[in-house]
Amino acid sequence: MMTTRDTSAIAEQTPWGDDPRTAPSRRTDAPRTAEPGDDRSNPAAVHGIVGGSLALRRVLRLVESVATTDAAVLIRGETGTGKELIGGLIHTLSTRRARPFVKFNCTAIPAGLLESELFGHERGAFTGAIARRIGRFELAHGGTLLLDEIGDLPLDLQPKLLRVLEEQEFERVGSAHTIRSDVRVIAATNRPLEELVAAGEFRADLYYRLNVFPIDLPALRERPEDIPPLVRHFVAHHARSLGRRIDGISPDVMERLVHHPWPGNVRELQHAIHRAVILSRGASLQLPPLDAGVRKARTPAPQAETFVDAAREHILEVLRETNGVVAGSRGAAARLGLKRSTLMSKMEKLGIGPGDVTTARAQRPVARSAPSIAL
Repeated sequence: MMTTRDTSAIAEQTPWGDDPRTAPSRRTDAPRTAEPGDDRSNPAAVHGIVGGSLALRRVLRLVESVATTDAAVLIRGETGTGKELIGGLIHTLSTRRARPFVKFNCTAIPAGLLESELFGHERGAFTGAIARRIGRFELAHGGTLLLDEIGDLPLDLQPKLLRVLEEQEFERVGSAHTIRSDVRVIAATNRPLEELVAAGEFRADLYYRLNVFPIDLPALRERPEDIPPLVRHFVAHHARSLGRRIDGISPDVMERLVHHPWPGNVRELQHAIHRAVILSRGASLQLPPLDAGVRKARTPAPQAETFVDAAREHILEVLRETNGVVAGSRGAAARLGLKRSTLMSKMEKLGIGPGDVTTARAQRPVARSAPSIAL
């Protein structure tokens, strides 16, 4: 029977499938179809997990331990490390595998629509609500809900999520009818939630409720021994999809790939190999400069010492761009996706005043007038 799986930024080679020609194909822009070489008796292999490093074996052991429970899981890791894939593997290994696996990215939806997307709404609940909408929690009933980028969930929505986790019930927007929720929640983030809690950006009680069973995914630079099998895996896949024949990878090319820092992790590696296969002429993989088009686009910025410093600098930068205006459709609050009162409160906590914006603007190459902060 043919099955499909969503693609992921992580692919690890396991002892069940060492031949890259039969390793499962994975793409980030299309669903994956099971292939003849897949070992369907091993869920990790079916999910396209490729690799054998100690760090990844530890992750898989944690996944196996928690999957059969209903405990909340918090998957932490840099971008491109495969948090969504690990969430899917937990669902596959759980007793909920026959029920839906629903994914929701907390940054992909405008802040004003997040509540409706998560909990649904009734017809007429707000302007534009022309019909009842079923939210993600209802869609995932009996199954698993993956909340990706949970660190970006607005502060005012966090108590409602906490209530669902604690009491397993919620109401659609515009309705007084309580709906019971039987959903296993897995959260994922690439942000330091502990620092967000300390800065008042994330509720401590929600953090502790989500952090029942944390799983930390290693960055690709922490498991360089997995790079060669990953490279062969992606070369075989992209060569097949592009109708190319690449029979060899020179030691020099492989060494460059192994020693590259890969800030974008496996997702970056996959795209780099895709580009290399496209540009290769002949039977050997030809690797273009890995930093092409990146160094020119980057402008080094001073590194903030702490998360609070980074938040303060970001707010100051937006205030500089809006010429000190906080309110209104073109003000700093709107650009930051915050209410005016919320931004003013954060500015007070961070010690940001008119003088800070004036001083920062005066240090810029082009001098401009510096009015007081407009509320």
